[in-house]
Amino acid sequence: MASELKYKRILLKLSGEALGGEDGFGIDISEADAIAKRIKDVYELGVEIAIVIGAGNLWRGKQGLKRGMDRATADYMGMLATVMNALALMDALERQGVYTRVQSAIEMRAVAEPYIRRRAIRHLEKGRVVIFSAGTGNPYFSTDTAAALRATEIGAEVVIKATKVDGVYDSDPKKNPDAVKFAELAYIDVLNRRLEVMDSTAISHCMENNIPILVLNLWDANALHDALMGEKVGTLVTG
Repeated sequence: MASELKYKRILLKLSGEALGGEDGFGIDISEADAIAKRIKDVYELGVEIAIVIGAGNLWRGKQGLKRGMDRATADYMGMLATVMNALALMDALERQGVYTRVQSAIEMRAVAEPYIRRRAIRHLEKGRVVIFSAGTGNPYFSTDTAAALRATEIGAEVVIKATKVDGVYDSDPKKNPDAVKFAELAYIDVLNRRLEVMDSTAISHCMENNIPILVLNLWDANALHDALMGEKVGTLVTG
């Protein structure tokens, strides 16, 4: 089966809101279980899976900034929140029988391994899912940028941006019924059009390192599986 795969090693970027309840906040165990099931489906195909997850369900740094909070402090709080999300997702995956490791860019050895690139690659080679938490370990960088950076470091063949929309549109499809979906986009078009695929630093990093970005709807039961088997799903951003 693995020989039929289009991508053998992937970096899956999840928003923190993916773990939230109906209002997008907190950690909803049933949502974590649903995501784990999707991941298990492709894990069983032989795909090597690394994950970066955001923290928007637990902490919105912009709210702190509006109240005068120091930007670095707000960012560090967000990094810590990603560790909580990573642990919740790890638990959900292991209950599905998927061996998982959490690595953190900020050392907290009691709950996660420190991020070590060669160790992460070894975990992937041994068939373990690796969840990268705490962003890059530095303030002023988003989890989008962390995803692009980690994808480069581990040699991922694609960054998959998992959303609740089936691709990238020229306007918000929830507000505009005539919004046009793109099948493919160039990195530079995403930057010039200011399309909300990932932040500009992440897009630029992927462009410089020639890592394609695939935007798809993770809540479509077959989207992730079909994309990895080479079918046209979502929107592909390349050079």
